[in-house]
Amino acid sequence: MNMAYSNNEQGNLLGKAKRMYEKKAEGIAQSKEKLHQLLERVTEKLHQVADNPTVQESRYYLETLIRMVKAYYKNEYRAFSTKTLVLVVLGLLYFVMPLDFIPDFIAGLGFVDDLSVLLAVFKSMQSDVEDFLEWERTKA
Repeated sequence: MNMAYSNNEQGNLLGKAKRMYEKKAEGIAQSKEKLHQLLERVTEKLHQVADNPTVQESRYYLETLIRMVKAYYKNEYRAFSTKTLVLVVLGLLYFVMPLDFIPDFIAGLGFVDDLSVLLAVFKSMQSDVEDFLEWERTKA
């Protein structure tokens, strides 16, 4: 993945995103209805920005996190902690928020911070993601 931020900068962005949205993410993670609404917003935004090269480059990560949340709120897969769920929700929430560190309307750069936060979330919970992907492979 060719992101404009180094791993250290992604970690710093994730820390800033946590300070901005962690309480809101915790509230969303506690409600199936709010989780469903967030997923609808993420899916809608993903469709709107699907042609953006930065988004295309990160689509796998985003779609994996979406599937994790869907499986969680449908009670199909619960093998990760509430802390992990909050972190995933935080990343997805950051993706849908129009005003963040780099507003989305800035051509060429608007999604770099969103996707850097998502990638940092993905990397920080790599073992949970791998376990989830293995579960998906074995349930098919």
